[in-house]
Amino acid sequence: MDVMDRIKEAVDSNPIVIFMKGTPQMPMCGYSSRTAQMLQACEVEFAHVNVLADPEIFENLPRFANWPTFPQIYVNGELIGGHDIALEMYQKGELKPLLQEAAGKQH
Repeated sequence: MDVMDRIKEAVDSNPIVIFMKGTPQMPMCGYSSRTAQMLQACEVEFAHVNVLADPEIFENLPRFANWPTFPQIYVNGELIGGHDIALEMYQKGELKPLLQEAAGKQH
């Protein structure tokens, strides 16, 4: 399967997915760590893709949604953004309702 198809499959088959360096349990960069912690604090299940474990995804994800950095959060197939945008949404109280709705939870 082509790498862009694999990225699209991960985005389309998970209501919430984070492409990050490492895993939520063992993040390999500060931004990925803090972003995964925000998602966990929103009390939703989410999928993750360790971009360090897949060099093809690491190289090609930035052109998938024209977003150059990691982590990247996708909700219902759409790029939400990276750490800075997630942090801003989290601080404004916008991230948790968005994620809980995507996960099918009641607020």
